[in-house]
Amino acid sequence: MNKVMLIGNLTRDPELQTTNGGKSVCRFGLAVQRRFANQDGERDADFFNITVWGIPGENCHKYLKKGSKCGIVGRIQISTYDAADGSKRTSTDIIADEVEFVGARVGGENEGSSYTPSENRGSSNKPTAELEEIDDDSLPF
Repeated sequence: MNKVMLIGNLTRDPELQTTNGGKSVCRFGLAVQRRFANQDGERDADFFNITVWGIPGENCHKYLKKGSKCGIVGRIQISTYDAADGSKRTSTDIIADEVEFVGARVGGENEGSSYTPSENRGSSNKPTAELEEIDDDSLPF
């Protein structure tokens, strides 16, 4: 099983690219604080490269920016490649299957707009005016 869950803050603004096949891919860094403090009483952080494909990646680019807090569920992918100097290099990335926007929005050009991940999951988007009022006495608990 290869499954990762992380919550942290973006270390840089998300970068959106499009592949030759027209698929969107978004990349950003995520800093995740460690649970316990070190000997100096400070909490260290680990830094991860995050890759998000498709519409979720486009939404990350649109609504997240450096400093934003988000949760990631995905998998670890290790890639090897030849560097320009001929040496072998290894890259460890997190490929995100789910991204949850956590906490308050960081100010910016998109301030005031919001995105709820459940909007793409087929949830009911009925306006509040159409919902039926329920009397507290009719609840079974």
